[in-house]
Amino acid sequence: MKRMLLVCLLVQSAAFGQSVANEWNKELPKWIQFTGDYRARVEGFTGGGFADNKDDIYWLNRFRLNLALKPTSWLTFFAQGQDARVFGKNQNPAAPPFQDTLDLRQAYMEIGGTEKKTFGFRFGRQELVFGDQRLIGHLNWTNTARSFDGARMTLRHNGYRLDAFASSVVVLTDGQFDRRLKGSNLHGLYGGIEKLIPNAVIEPYALWRVAPAQALEVSGKASMDFKTYGFRWAGKVPSANFDYGVEMPFQHGHVGTTDSIDAWAAHYVGGYTVAKSKWKPRIFGEYNFASGDADPKDRKHGTFDQLYPTGHDKYGMADQVGWRNIHDLRAGFEMKPDAKWTVAGTYNNWWLAEAKDGLYTAAGALLLRNVAGTAGKHVGQELDGQATFAWTKQTSIGFGIGHIFPGEFIKNVTAGKSYTYPYVMVGYTF
Repeated sequence: MKRMLLVCLLVQSAAFGQSVANEWNKELPKWIQFTGDYRARVEGFTGGGFADNKDDIYWLNRFRLNLALKPTSWLTFFAQGQDARVFGKNQNPAAPPFQDTLDLRQAYMEIGGTEKKTFGFRFGRQELVFGDQRLIGHLNWTNTARSFDGARMTLRHNGYRLDAFASSVVVLTDGQFDRRLKGSNLHGLYGGIEKLIPNAVIEPYALWRVAPAQALEVSGKASMDFKTYGFRWAGKVPSANFDYGVEMPFQHGHVGTTDSIDAWAAHYVGGYTVAKSKWKPRIFGEYNFASGDADPKDRKHGTFDQLYPTGHDKYGMADQVGWRNIHDLRAGFEMKPDAKWTVAGTYNNWWLAEAKDGLYTAAGALLLRNVAGTAGKHVGQELDGQATFAWTKQTSIGFGIGHIFPGEFIKNVTAGKSYTYPYVMVGYTF
């Protein structure tokens, strides 16, 4: 009953374009501020696993409440509680990333400011977001999202930026307090150079990941230790209404004393905006590549590790494809028919990089594999359409649908049924 009353209050406030937290904050000292958000999404799929009679539809419900204490201009304490639930899903018991009831998602102390100030130091449970989140992101599309326990220091000066961090991803467990996994760590240096090239940023990085109990190629498990070196370069050419982006990470390391790691990936994108058009349409094309494992028994791990990305809609909105063992050709458009509407459509066409390796989801999990390498390489194609309506300053409504047309590989290792993913979503910030 209390939950229903809260939802009704939020809906009423949304309809009038009001913020509930603003009313609370008026009664509090300025150094104490409450904010939050509520999101509901109905989604589902047909053709799960590209098989017959593997359908589902369910309701995702997420509520967040934030508390910020700022006793001085250079000191901030921040906490975020989150309650994420799923209703009607064919999963028992419910688990992340669909459900993680009433837990502490963020709780940190910050000196200075990591987002904008010259110096910032943040310690505690926090989000880590770098670049366009192909390697490290908050994964906010999922119902539970992602956070890290760790420390982050940021330095900025005259168009240069350097982030240094030491962290461990928080492992979500419904019904228990979320904790990190001992021995599983991600550390790194992430830079930013903003004035070397006009209207562009170059972001070099060096990342170090270690994890316990990872599978060896022949047999057994051992600790994994590898480095990711690379850069991201993104910018615009305003005179030509053109934008572009490049990212290239390389990985080297080992699993135990017997297996080596040697992998790499690439992302290239170019876009053109029709500036004279009222709807300001942008059309774009991109190519994404991630290496795979050519031989599953040669003690050489060639499959690119995408680390902790926000992978949703990077290689297809249905999230059945991730940045591992893949060639991805992607094209699309986005436009604003008016100030409140945003519309987008995309097309993806995929091939496996290595036939003996598998197809991995946006979360990096192995979905399908033919170890013999005889199932072909063409994975399939996907068509997506999405739209978002900004109802008020606090409220947005979104909906979309993605459809996968199976290719040779999927048809040879499954029943070959097409996969469809629709959703309708409402979000409200307060």
